[in-house]
Formats: sequence, structure tokens, C-alpha cells
Amino acid sequence: MAFLNMLRKRLLGLLLVVVGVSLITFTISHLIPGDPARLIAGDRASDAIVQNIRHQLGLDLPLYQQYGRYMLDLLHGDLGTSIRTSRPVLEDLQNFFPATLELALAALLLSVLVGVPLGVLSAVYHNRFIDQIARTLAVTGISTPAFWLGLGLILLFYGNLGWLPGSGRLDEGLEPPPTISGFYLIDSLLAGDLPLFFNALQHLILPAVTLGFVNLGVVARQIRSAMLDQLGEDYIRTARAYGLSRWAVILRHALPNALIPSVTVLGLTLGDLLYGAVLTETVFAWPGMGAYVVKSIQALDFPAVMGFAILVSFIYVLLNMAIDLLYRVIDPRIGEVN
Repeated sequence: MAFLNMLRKRLLGLLLVVVGVSLITFTISHLIPGDPARLIAGDRASDAIVQNIRHQLGLDLPLYQQYGRYMLDLLHGDLGTSIRTSRPVLEDLQNFFPATLELALAALLLSVLVGVPLGVLSAVYHNRFIDQIARTLAVTGISTPAFWLGLGLILLFYGNLGWLPGSGRLDEGLEPPPTISGFYLIDSLLAGDLPLFFNALQHLILPAVTLGFVNLGVVARQIRSAMLDQLGEDYIRTARAYGLSRWAVILRHALPNALIPSVTVLGLTLGDLLYGAVLTETVFAWPGMGAYVVKSIQALDFPAVMGFAILVSFIYVLLNMAIDLLYRVIDPRIGEVN
């Protein structure tokens, strides 16, 4: 019963989030000066042509009617038609979403693989030299703008050293692998094309490092804080009194308990990475949702911008729901209390 109540509350929250995000995005997008119909028609088009385009797009209706029509279509799973590409927004997002998700997952993997050990070492060697280095890296990661770091990495590893490519998902002239998952790394392996796999991996490194480094500090600080709390608990001293080695106590007892409150941060980091990919994809010309929404903003493509915001917000709420369910698995006491 408690599980059903939690699920019902989350689904209601999901509905409210979608409505709120759609309303805010719709309002802000229509406050931006400019006329999409004029952009489509061109500067030399007559007023009659522009007015005809506005009528076709429904932009001549009052704002409340435009929003009402949009929400009615949204209830039927229709995110509208892109003004810029003239294709359904849902179709565009389906085409671009795998590239963004592949980049976000790679960045999340990097953040976890580096941030968790960094946080553990920082807590174990509290207020020592290693802790100072770890905290410096964490603060640097949190405060470094993604676009600045991305441009610096391109200048160093592509411009000066020539070790890694600086843009795109594949080299020019290479055909993408047959689409199965939409992830070039997975699809190239499934196709048995190792040269294509390594080429896609090389293109993924710089944008993943850029996006992951910005969130690495968040993960490291959360793990450090949780580990410091656990290392001061009585059960840690008891385990040491029983003769367990220091690192056995840290890795087998302290770290698993420290990961429980960190699950929320790790889960929501993925949602942040999806939003944060906008700047990274723009810098690296990564053909994902970020680049798509930036071009849509420049073209005043309201349906595309709203579709992107609603999709990412929907995923964000689903991640919250998944975290709640995961809490019940890793710590059954939460379910018993509820």
C-alpha cells in the first residue's frame, strides 16, 4: 500500500511538472523578440506571405489558444511540428536523443569512476595533503565553465597535440553503424566493426571529459561528506576492534553505507548532464539534442524548444522515481518505515 501511495504521488508530481515546465517554457519562448514566420519567409518576403505562414503555424491565434492547442496535442503524445525542420518534434528528438544520452552516460561513468575514489580518499585522509588535492579538484570541477574547459581541451588535444578529434561523432567520410541502440559504441561493436568503434570512442573522449569534469566535483564532495559521517560511527570502531584491516572496514562497511545517501546525487547527476549537454554539444559540434535545441532557439522554433524541455523534465522526474525505488532495494528499512 505504501508503495502504491508513493507511486501515485510521483505520477501526480510528474503531471504537475510537465504542466509547469510547458507553461514556463511557452511563456518565456513567446517573450523573446522576433517573428518565426518572418525568419522562415525571409527579409524580402511580403507581409501577405508572412501572415499566411503565421496562419499556417497558428501563430496568429491568442496565446492562451496556442497553449491550449499545444497541451491538447500533448495529451495525445504529439509534441507538435518543428518550425525549422518541418518534421514532428518527437521524431527529431528520437533521432538526436541517443547521441545526447550516450554522451551523458559516458560523462556520468567518468564522474563516478573518478569522483567516488576521490571522495573516499579525501575522507580517509581528512585534512591531509591528499584531502587538499581532492577538494581543490572538486572545487575546480564545480566552478569551471563547460564551454571554457571544452575549448581548452580542443585547443590542447586537437589543435596543438593532434591526439584526439575535436568535433562530431565520427570522422568525415565514415558511415555510421547500423542503428540498433543509437549508441555508436554499442552499434559498432554489434556490427563487428572495431575500427569504427575506436573512431567513435576517440570522438567521445573530449566531450565526455568536459561534461563529466564539471559534475565530478559534485560526486566527490557528496561521497566525502557521507564517508566522513560513516567513519565516525560506532560500528566502524567495533569492526576495527574485531581485527579487520583499515581498508577492509572502509570498502566493505563504510563505503556501501555512504553510497546510500549518495544515490540521490548520482541519479540526479544524470538529469543535470542531459541539461548540461547543451553547451558541451555546441562546443564540440556533437549532433545531439543540445545542438538541436540551440539551433531551434536561434530560429524561434517554439515547439522544438518546448518539446526538449518537457522531455528532459519528464526524464528528471522518472529518475527521481527510480531513485525512490532503488532506496527500497539497497536499504529495506526505508520501506519498513514508510
